[in-house]
Amino acid sequence: MTNLVQFPGLGLSFHLNRVAFSIGGVHIYWYGVCIAVGLCLALVFAFRHSIEFGVDPDSMVDVILIGVVLGIVSARAYYVAMAPFKYQSIWEMIAIRDGGLAIYGGIIGGFLFGGLACKWRKVPVLPMFDLTAMGFLVGQCCGRWGNFFNQEAFGCNTTLPWGMYSEGTRSYLMGSTVTVQNGVTIDPNLPVHPTFLYESIWCLVGFILLFRYIKKRKFNGDITLRYLIWYGAGRFWIEALRTDSLMLVPSIGLRASQLVAGIAVVAGVAAEIYFTRKFKDKPLMVPLAMTAENKAAMKKLDGPIAFAGADTQLPASASRKEFVEKTERYNAEVKQKLEEQQKNH
Repeated sequence: MTNLVQFPGLGLSFHLNRVAFSIGGVHIYWYGVCIAVGLCLALVFAFRHSIEFGVDPDSMVDVILIGVVLGIVSARAYYVAMAPFKYQSIWEMIAIRDGGLAIYGGIIGGFLFGGLACKWRKVPVLPMFDLTAMGFLVGQCCGRWGNFFNQEAFGCNTTLPWGMYSEGTRSYLMGSTVTVQNGVTIDPNLPVHPTFLYESIWCLVGFILLFRYIKKRKFNGDITLRYLIWYGAGRFWIEALRTDSLMLVPSIGLRASQLVAGIAVVAGVAAEIYFTRKFKDKPLMVPLAMTAENKAAMKKLDGPIAFAGADTQLPASASRKEFVEKTERYNAEVKQKLEEQQKNH
């Protein structure tokens, strides 16, 4: 379970153990730890900034739970479906402890099932998608390091200073499941591209850029579209370097994930241009988030009570402090009116 990982051009080497620690004889792998850390950081971001998107933190708990669980299931299903080799049993297919989660499956599953959960829990879908997109960048930035500990998801040979070599890369490249463009020769004894690192850095830069853009967003879903464009563009060129993805057109080296990435970029750019023009000169106004407690109290009344107007929303450019203070006042007023209404009944 230990790998000697070397970066000859940098004069660095590391002894990596896939096992982070053990509990009662059960091994906890670094792969899972990296994913868990990414998930926790994504949750911290979502709960801290949800009010700025008009989403009540308590109301989105069920949405997050459903999105995460079914997102992981979808990520594994996508990986199994797109793997360049065949699994021998159902147990191998579900053994995620051995690695193998396809991020595109997770993205599709997370957005799909998370969106359905939003409808169920009455959480605004597009603002929640924007929060989710930011969370994906955080999670992917951390989660990719799990591939480093597993010595997987690397690229073809490189002479760049940060080229990586280990017995794990050598063993895989000597196997029969390597997928590269026709005419490309792979030498198992030479360093390879650490594509996990490329994607981790790409996601970190994307997160920083989109975080700086949050207050400038033009419409709900703006962050989501920009995430699809940014991640799709990065994944397209990074995937071209890898040796473990399903090849669609070997003659030109087109992989299945590149096709999905290309579609995401083209669709994202088209949608971004259309909606940017549609909402030009119209500042995005964010409705203040009503607490789950107030929503539950409203349901108990014979008829709904409308709370609308200029005082129930803020421009997206407003500071977090403004959102927090005004949301608290708003919910206090709503609670008071609901209590008065209940007394009258």
